[in-house]
Amino acid sequence: MLLEARAAPARIVASARRRYGPVKNQRLKHPQAMRIIETRGAPNPRRVRIFLAEKGISVAFEEVDLMAGVLRTPEYTALNPMQRVPILILDDGTVICESVAICRYFEELEPYPALFGEGAVGRAKVEMWNRRVEFGLFAAVAAVFRHLHPKMSHLEVPQVAAWGEANKAKVAEMLALLDAVLADRPFIAGPDYSIADITALVAVDFMKPARLDMSAGLDNVARWHKEVSARPSAAA
Repeated sequence: MLLEARAAPARIVASARRRYGPVKNQRLKHPQAMRIIETRGAPNPRRVRIFLAEKGISVAFEEVDLMAGVLRTPEYTALNPMQRVPILILDDGTVICESVAICRYFEELEPYPALFGEGAVGRAKVEMWNRRVEFGLFAAVAAVFRHLHPKMSHLEVPQVAAWGEANKAKVAEMLALLDAVLADRPFIAGPDYSIADITALVAVDFMKPARLDMSAGLDNVARWHKEVSARPSAAA
């Protein structure tokens, strides 16, 4: 989803920019006003950080505490009505929300390595698998966390425990599918590392705070996870 700051009332946007003002220069390759607002422990900002690390792109990050309700303030809502992190603010004030949209923006600026695939077939396969992983695994793990973890009760209103429990089976089903797929390929979408692997890595790692265990016998997923976790970008 692409939003522009001028779409909100100027008074609110001005307040938001005062609140989320310039941050410390982190050796930017892009204009200093460009920055990403994130909560570091959240899974979606991590997707963006890994993506940027794979590209070798440095951007300033500004931390906000989503657990403290910052995302629901009028100032933050003026930047992102969905009240989620991360958001990318460009030097001209344009606001880009949604982690994959942010990654696509940087893919356009720095096409290589091609994390969204190359050629018509390659891009289609990466898109296919990233969507499968995002909807089938990433969203399911998030649902378990948001609807069953007691610390999320003030943010996920109402928490629906039955929905959290139902998604545990969805996680197991998707991991079994990925294990079969990874039997004859190194990465999820094919021979090359892609955003589909980033989405899956973050989802699998987020199973720990969601209190989900990996099923036994997923040897191919285990091999893949060990290899992608060893990439320097995984620590971003």
